[in-house]
Amino acid sequence: MKNPIVLIIISLFLSCQNSAQSNKSQNSINDTKPVEVSIQNGKARAYFASGCFWCVEAIYESVKGVDEVINGYSGGHTKNPTYESSNTGRTGHAEAVEVIYDPNIVSFATLVDVYFASQNPTQVNGQGPDRGSQYRSIIFYQNETQKQIILEKKEALAKQLNAKIAAEVYPFEKFWVAEAYHQNYERLHPENRYIQGVSIPRLNRFKEKMPEVLKKGY
Repeated sequence: MKNPIVLIIISLFLSCQNSAQSNKSQNSINDTKPVEVSIQNGKARAYFASGCFWCVEAIYESVKGVDEVINGYSGGHTKNPTYESSNTGRTGHAEAVEVIYDPNIVSFATLVDVYFASQNPTQVNGQGPDRGSQYRSIIFYQNETQKQIILEKKEALAKQLNAKIAAEVYPFEKFWVAEAYHQNYERLHPENRYIQGVSIPRLNRFKEKMPEVLKKGY
């Protein structure tokens, strides 16, 4: 019969080892070269994470120059994340959106302004009632120009609020499209209690802050 104390020590060692490997994989993301997504049919793409993607999707779809918003996962160290796996917090991914936009109508800099205006920029690992690393705030850059825009706006906001801004700044690597039932969620499920109690109020707060960027009808 094996000594139970020895088994506990081995278990703890393996647990720490797995955690260290996971952290090492996650930390290496910041050292990677960003992937730049080419403009297709005159449309560019930008990537943001800011709490529940249902909320963020609705916010960006209200902005002039945005053609479509797709919900998904980004910022992690595993392949093919799912809603269930990302919710464990072990994949490193956050719920994110792909914003497909016309750069002749709305700039990347304005999309970053929308990002900060539509959230609590000081909340760490979540937005509102959504808590956990899978809901953390991340802005993804595809080139050095975008990175500088993000860092300058983040620094200016930190000075304005006299507070630390929670958003992480990552080089963009890969966006994994979420399950079909997550797409266009607020529009298709206006009766949902979360949509009514969290998502729509968040959208309305943003609309009050930046009415100049809204599409007609919003």
